[in-house]
Amino acid sequence: MTTYNVLIKNRTMSDNIDSLNRSAICSGSDLGDGSVFALDSLSTTSGENEIWKATVPNVLGGAGSGLWMSAARGVNTLLSGTYAYRGLNDDPRNFYTISGSVLDAFKPQAGDVITMTAAGISGSPSTGLYVVPAEGVFAMAWSATGPTSGSIMVWKEIEETYVSIGSGAIGTHRVLAYRLVCLAN
Repeated sequence: MTTYNVLIKNRTMSDNIDSLNRSAICSGSDLGDGSVFALDSLSTTSGENEIWKATVPNVLGGAGSGLWMSAARGVNTLLSGTYAYRGLNDDPRNFYTISGSVLDAFKPQAGDVITMTAAGISGSPSTGLYVVPAEGVFAMAWSATGPTSGSIMVWKEIEETYVSIGSGAIGTHRVLAYRLVCLAN
């Protein structure tokens, strides 16, 4: 089973500003919490009036700023054949939004603070203290380069920490995570 990222919005402007929150849909990819994407156009599907299309950010093409992140409602969905069961598994690492399903998104702002588990960031902090969108995927990656012109979403590590996840086993409930502050988007 794939382990997905856990995202905690510690202090984000999106908690108080409605325009920094949107509903989005991604066709062709399942998205876990903390996935990054562009929201450039509204869905044209009937009945999806305020739902935006999530697309892979073109970071190298200069479209690495103004990005959005998935931050799900936190109710796990288990698929079994053609049926979906919600709330059967309380481990947030087993949660993701199924391709073609509506997800919650927020637009990070400079100064926002989040905590993400290591599963949501490729590489390791030994490459640098910054976290940026990876090219060609919906994920984040460690980087040695900080913000230069504000043309890319950039997070900086504040501290290494842990997220406690009740797994029923003593001593295995601490999952490596990083507290990050948004420097630019």
